[in-house]
Amino acid sequence: MAKVLCVLYPDPAGGYPPPLVRDGLPHLERYPDGQTLPTPSAIDFTPGALLGSVSGELGLRRFLEGAGHELVVTSDKDGEDSEFDRHLVDADVVISQPFWPAYLTPERIAKAKNLKLALTAGIGSDHVDLDAAIEAGVTVAEVTYCNSISVAEHVVMMILSLVRNYLPSNRIASEGGWDIADCTARAFDVEGMDVGTVAAGRIGLAVLRRLAPFDVRLHYTDRHRLPAQTEKELNLTFHESAADMVPHCDVVTVNAPLHPETRGLFNNQLLSTMRRGAYLINTARGLIADRDAIVRALESGQLAGYAGDVWYPQPAPADHPWRTMPHHGMTPHISGSTLSAQARYAAGTREILESFFAGTALRDEYLIVDGGKLAGAGAHSYSTSS
Repeated sequence: MAKVLCVLYPDPAGGYPPPLVRDGLPHLERYPDGQTLPTPSAIDFTPGALLGSVSGELGLRRFLEGAGHELVVTSDKDGEDSEFDRHLVDADVVISQPFWPAYLTPERIAKAKNLKLALTAGIGSDHVDLDAAIEAGVTVAEVTYCNSISVAEHVVMMILSLVRNYLPSNRIASEGGWDIADCTARAFDVEGMDVGTVAAGRIGLAVLRRLAPFDVRLHYTDRHRLPAQTEKELNLTFHESAADMVPHCDVVTVNAPLHPETRGLFNNQLLSTMRRGAYLINTARGLIADRDAIVRALESGQLAGYAGDVWYPQPAPADHPWRTMPHHGMTPHISGSTLSAQARYAAGTREILESFFAGTALRDEYLIVDGGKLAGAGAHSYSTSS
């Protein structure tokens, strides 16, 4: 029997379960690159239900307890006396989400003597210290691609919201106003702008494809250059680095994983090289941007707007300066947790657990760390400090 410790965000303020908004979800066969969707032996949930909160349990309880395993689900994850820490000491598997991450620090991994698998229900395993996981022989996996398109759609929405000054205009309408001048004083067309992505993996490439019909000039930088055919199809301009790219862009979107090479990338120096009045969208990880440098750039007008849904730590404290800085479009970390995405990452979580308990190989695309080294998707996308 294994002990599975699952950390999920709290239930809705109005109670669980909330009413289903729609009857079912659109059926998808494959992801855009041909990768198949998660293929567990079965699911014990209704697609379109809220699965990522505590009572949703990712639809795992019946499956795990039916196989004789113990499942502990909590949202209490921070502080030495948290429920997460109390159960971590003898947990075999830890499941967490990027939206409500249980940070597996080296100290926590050292205390988790039984830990064999750290599983991200979603994508992005930076809340796990990968160096410590490698040293401890812990397998790290995530449900690769499950919410990449969800995030890409969110990026496009945020670009349009900032450039068109949508959020302040909506607020004016909601408050009974009709202040056309105030609504339009910061509103522009996206058409004709230069838009660049830092990283053009699954999310970044999906953003580029969705923006191409807007008649913008598209730029990208990535450690892995895209095929020439893709560059030609989308009329992409490749840059060797973010520093090379951002001076040429009106809009920059960050779609890179957090690792030593990207931590603190958007600092005072890099922001100062951007076009005055550019927009920055970050749905990747909060630590890729210098918190206070972003605030200063918005206050000075160097940035016309900043939007994203990633913070550090998560959840962000009430006094986090990004909550009150000017011209922002911040949300809680929601871009990859739509009900559509939840059905996929819940199914993928079960698929990974089925393989793990059966002793069969996990899909290569799900692996981040395995056998004491970066593996699979992790070897392609991450780097370690060692």
